[in-house]
Amino acid sequence: MFYEPKNGHGLPHNPFNAIIAPRPIAWIATRDGQGRDNLAPYSFFNGAAYEPPQVMFATTGSKPDRDLGKDTLDNIRQTGAFCVHVVEEAATEAMNTSAGIHPREVDEFALAGLERVECETIACSRIAGAPAALECKLTRITRLPGEANHVCFGEVTGIHLRDDCLVGGKFDVTRFTPLSRLGYRDYTVVREAFTLKRPGE
Repeated sequence: MFYEPKNGHGLPHNPFNAIIAPRPIAWIATRDGQGRDNLAPYSFFNGAAYEPPQVMFATTGSKPDRDLGKDTLDNIRQTGAFCVHVVEEAATEAMNTSAGIHPREVDEFALAGLERVECETIACSRIAGAPAALECKLTRITRLPGEANHVCFGEVTGIHLRDDCLVGGKFDVTRFTPLSRLGYRDYTVVREAFTLKRPGE
């Protein structure tokens, strides 16, 4: 099968997200200019650079009560800060609860039953007990083609690692089985890993 996206795919469901899979999920905490916390997951997410460490995520939707995309992006524009959490399998339901389209005054930490603590390098809450959390300062927000598409870049200024996930000096993802996004409404988890050396190493 071949299709040009501009002409449609002719399938019952769009296959695009299923092709780019699995995708890590960024569970992003932000705080608006009035001090209200927000928490939402994004699966167009990845690391962008090592030195200094940087991450990126994209938003593809909008809300009528926000000037710039969803609550997350609007909050980041106001404060210049956000915290990205890794989603463990045990937090699947809490993550999904926070994914709802809620009014800006709704506190997703409370709604999902999550304990919060303050970040160290930014003015933002983070999820207590998350396997890993990346405190980030905004570097840029870029508008992409399309009605409500934006990509946000941030420099990582602080990293929290849960002690039980450190094994032999390495961050071991099999200790918490990270949740990943597939296409459609499908997800998967990472339960095992293998090592592969590059030629010449």
